[in-house]
Amino acid sequence: MQWRHVALGSLTAAAFASTVAWSAADDHDRNHPNGVHTATPIKHLVVIYGENVSFDHYFATYPHATNPSGEPAFNAQPGTPQVNGLSGTLLTGNPNTNPANGAGASNPYRLDRTQAATADQNHAYTAEQQAYDDGKVDLFPKYTGKGSSGGVGAFGTTGQVMGYFDGNTVTALWNYAQQFAMSDNAYTSTYGPSTPGAVEVVAGQTNGYVPVLTTKQPSAAGSYFVNDGQGGYTLINDVDPAYDLCSSKTDTGMFTGKNIGDLLNARDITWGGFMGGFDLATTNSNGTTGCSRSTLSTVVGASTADYIPHHNWFQYYASTSNPQHLRPASLAAIGHTAGKDGKRDPANHQYDTDDFFNAVKAGNFPSVSFLKAPAYQDGHAGYSDPLDEQAFVAKVVNFLQQQKDWDETAVVVTWDDSDGWYDHAYAVPTASSFDSVADQLNAPGICGSGTAPDGLHGKPVNGRCGPGTRIPFVVISPYAKQNYVDHTRIDQSSVVRFIEDNWLDGQRIGGGSFDATSGNMMGMFDFDRPGKSHFEQRKLFIDPATGLALDKAPHA
Repeated sequence: MQWRHVALGSLTAAAFASTVAWSAADDHDRNHPNGVHTATPIKHLVVIYGENVSFDHYFATYPHATNPSGEPAFNAQPGTPQVNGLSGTLLTGNPNTNPANGAGASNPYRLDRTQAATADQNHAYTAEQQAYDDGKVDLFPKYTGKGSSGGVGAFGTTGQVMGYFDGNTVTALWNYAQQFAMSDNAYTSTYGPSTPGAVEVVAGQTNGYVPVLTTKQPSAAGSYFVNDGQGGYTLINDVDPAYDLCSSKTDTGMFTGKNIGDLLNARDITWGGFMGGFDLATTNSNGTTGCSRSTLSTVVGASTADYIPHHNWFQYYASTSNPQHLRPASLAAIGHTAGKDGKRDPANHQYDTDDFFNAVKAGNFPSVSFLKAPAYQDGHAGYSDPLDEQAFVAKVVNFLQQQKDWDETAVVVTWDDSDGWYDHAYAVPTASSFDSVADQLNAPGICGSGTAPDGLHGKPVNGRCGPGTRIPFVVISPYAKQNYVDHTRIDQSSVVRFIEDNWLDGQRIGGGSFDATSGNMMGMFDFDRPGKSHFEQRKLFIDPATGLALDKAPHA
């Protein structure tokens, strides 16, 4: 099985799809009798979508960890590449010591493993822009800092927003980066919190928003949507999907247009959105069920609902939603639009995370899977934490590495937004917005300066200013480059682009989606296949509790 070597970064999507087509067509079809062709050997993509982490918050000093006594130690492999992280004056004379930050003025500082439970920061569309302060990146404590719990140093002040973890707390992620590949140049597609990030990773944009229930006016202070300047609306902050049984009774909305699930359905390619807590019939060990299913995090010291509607990517589109949380007809139906009887499956590609594990165990592994942990494990500051988060990520990756399909699987671990946590990397906007209230990056009413033709008559679509904040992005796969840091500019819609290039011959969503202009994440892969033994070596089993490598696979 031979691959042609090409400069992937220089190719258009269509050229990429045709240039790196797998030459062993007979073997491919024998292993995949359903006839689903891919442009690379990757037949299964699993996207683990975490909550609210900036790149510096998790990788600021990678690959250098403090290694205090009593914490899991991290020691980098020789030759580990550096990242665009924090060093020198960024640590000792940071712009966020700006007196305008008041008592929260602070240099970045290390958060100890005992401080894994932090306060939730302000990560609204406008607040994040104000923190970046026209590229000076010096007003994070003032605008996004919301530290509210005690501790050493700035931990109990708005300066908590300057805190970062190292390899003694986010140990699993640092170890995955050693064995596989990561990006230090990945961004949210636009500024803003969870819902925009959830929609951008499946549709590449947040324009086309339609309010269904609302107590807000567009383009007003504190509103979650703005006038787009084209006669419609753009979502900029959090709101629940309309019609979901667990959604708000006062504020909900939907989107027009298409998402990646629509494109996969048109090609009859299996896929699913797997949300923690989505199965409302399940009763947890604490007796909770329905929309109130909850789990206790011993790290945070509180329980939170497993299912959070405004995180659910595909519920915002009528074509891919399952508002009643209906169950799939069978394990064999998971990932499919219709069953063998030709009737549409009631789940409509929307499932619980438990369904993912059960379906894969049963030999039904969808081509594309988006996973969201039960909330206590999604990493969102305030109700989750990096220790609970790594337990879920390790559970998924350990499980997948024990499957027969591991040698054609890729796992992407990335996040929906930064939570407002400090990150020093500033991306000059390539998509501009000029909402008089919401946009505040470069001046009042201004975010960016371009007039790229992404809307009517060449006018920018308001509410889409980005790239936003930098986030971690890790690729775990036998085909991932080893101990590699990619510097290609990518964003959340790059995940959409990868799916389109690999399964859909470079087809794009259209309608202004950023998939048409997003960077290519292919630089983190190496598709030279040296033989079966290569895949046996490209496994890293992780202890979910410590994040340290295990000598052998844990029990499934």
